[in-house]
Amino acid sequence: MGMTIVEKILAKASGQKHVKPGDVLEPKIDVAMSHENAALVINQFNEVYKGTNYEPEVWDPSKIAIIFDHRVPAESSKTATNQKKIRDFVKKNGIKKFHDIRSDEGGICHQILAEYGYIKPGYVVVGTDSHTTTHGAFGAFAFGIGATEMAAGWTLGRILNVEVPETIKVVINGKLPENVYPKDLILYLIGKISAQGANFKVLEFHGEVIKNMSQSGRLVLCNMAVEAGATSGIVPADEETVRYLREAGVKENLDFYNADEDAKYCQVVEINADELVPQIACPHTVDNVKPITEVLGKKIDQIVIGSCTNGRIDDLEIAASILKGNKVSQGTRMLIFPASWNIYKQAMKKGFLEVFSDSGAIIMNPGCGCCLGVHQGALGDGEVALSTTNRNFKGRMGNPKGEVYLCSPAVAAASAITGEISAPEKISMKGGIN
Repeated sequence: MGMTIVEKILAKASGQKHVKPGDVLEPKIDVAMSHENAALVINQFNEVYKGTNYEPEVWDPSKIAIIFDHRVPAESSKTATNQKKIRDFVKKNGIKKFHDIRSDEGGICHQILAEYGYIKPGYVVVGTDSHTTTHGAFGAFAFGIGATEMAAGWTLGRILNVEVPETIKVVINGKLPENVYPKDLILYLIGKISAQGANFKVLEFHGEVIKNMSQSGRLVLCNMAVEAGATSGIVPADEETVRYLREAGVKENLDFYNADEDAKYCQVVEINADELVPQIACPHTVDNVKPITEVLGKKIDQIVIGSCTNGRIDDLEIAASILKGNKVSQGTRMLIFPASWNIYKQAMKKGFLEVFSDSGAIIMNPGCGCCLGVHQGALGDGEVALSTTNRNFKGRMGNPKGEVYLCSPAVAAASAITGEISAPEKISMKGGIN
């Protein structure tokens, strides 16, 4: 029996010739990522050595990445103190893949791992963040773990007791229609199979649409695979993967992993992209997905564009093309937060930030604040947000009495102009409403 992509990656990382779903392995780690929650990992890591005569020491500092992004700049003395604790740990252990609160290297952890070329095909990637699934876009097996598991990983260089997951094959053929984007595609898939439809499984993406999709779009799909309950999402590495990594400065040879023709899948989901329209995830679950036609006219108090899902330069370009010459509706506020400072600077050079500012939007520093709702962009009681982020459960944007709808950057930009959920084609690209 053949193997899926993830099965092949796990077999190699565990020194096995063949693995199958249900096998329990201890695969080697290629990249271990944490953000501010590294403070929790450090506590657990020190516990490992408690009562011994050994000095706490990570197994391989070159394979650990730590990025500040969830609470930047620090919103409290507690956060600032934890960040200081992490800086001290990083310095002591010689961790080089460290991205502090700096405008020359900072950003959201999942974007930083991608744009700095830290992830390569065939890697086993773990992160103390559920959206670590993002990096399956590079043909890697990437998944989220807890602080205790990460502490063990920092110590041993392996992840203990990993059960080989089953894989769902997702085949997307046809062509995405105008004003339909990867965000709409993944929302449609989650709505189709439900928020539990891929529990403890891998979503392996195939088809004509995937082959023609940019790396940015693939990152969107894998980022939100976890919203269907998936352990990970994965896209087979190809020429687009190579192009992106070469531009990121990766020079070494890359190993591709492809599923065998006789690989066993627990389910096959087929989607005809030609039939898709913009999708909206309605409160309070990501699988409460409806075509935009069913929610047109819903009044919006706050529009958010950005995040590790849709904060890349192509997302900002789409939004800017719609907002240019238009104004954000009175009574609606709009927040833009690029996924990294590199993207921020690109957007500035291309004139996108000026477009956003002229339209009345607020441009924020790269980070997770708005999405997480911990210290930026919180909603008031009864307020409604439309966002390009990845989650919309109660309290996600800082207030359980608010509502969050999810959409693509195009729908978000169009809706900012009208003050209600609107289709992109409703907006004239030269200013005004059609």
